[in-house]
Amino acid sequence: MEVLTNLNEACQSGAKLRRADARPVEWRIFDAPLDYERALAMMDERVAAIAAGAAGEAVWLLEHPPLYTAGTSARAEDLLNPRFPVFAAGRGGQYTYHGPGQRVAYVMLDLTQRGRDIRCLVQGLEQWVIDTLAAHNITAGRRDGRVGVWVPRPDKGLNREDKIAAIGVRVRKWITFHGISLNVAPDLSHYDGIVPCGITDQGITSFEDLGLLLSMPEVDSVLRRRFEAIFGPTASARP
Repeated sequence: MEVLTNLNEACQSGAKLRRADARPVEWRIFDAPLDYERALAMMDERVAAIAAGAAGEAVWLLEHPPLYTAGTSARAEDLLNPRFPVFAAGRGGQYTYHGPGQRVAYVMLDLTQRGRDIRCLVQGLEQWVIDTLAAHNITAGRRDGRVGVWVPRPDKGLNREDKIAAIGVRVRKWITFHGISLNVAPDLSHYDGIVPCGITDQGITSFEDLGLLLSMPEVDSVLRRRFEAIFGPTASARP
């Protein structure tokens, strides 16, 4: 679900979000776009295995073919033009878009080992994105009353801001799934088919839209370092 968060000083230390045993999180990058329904099925299977103690935690980085997802609060009138397939996401929140050029990170962590604090988890995911953007000299942050991570756009007018990343999570048996989506170089016109997250008075941006032409591997390497700074070590998935 997309969650509004207030900063929690106890969470800011990061102590809650790191495993005491420092067991690394599997880090896997999918080379080809992954079908959304297949990704959900794979996530469900992995979450069940983590809960049963049969698999370790994981972060999967991937792209999807163009599609819209509808959260549990999605309003019919916010689907303006279903030009791409629409899927029920099983998360909270409203409509969002996934597609090529957008880095999706599915984050499957065991909160029984990380403080059992969902708000702290979401705060950590937000900070992960903010720190990744800062490493590329993009100033971004949270905004009261609005979900996601936002970039000021004074060039577009007074108080204008654009959303560059969405944060959406679910938790089952204290295991997290879904995660973040970060706009690297998607076709931003694809957002025209929806009212993204129900927000009509602000826009959508990306690294490319902000003038940064980066490859996905370049972004991935920073995402990994910044994830480890907050959540602890990772280990590349075995082929």
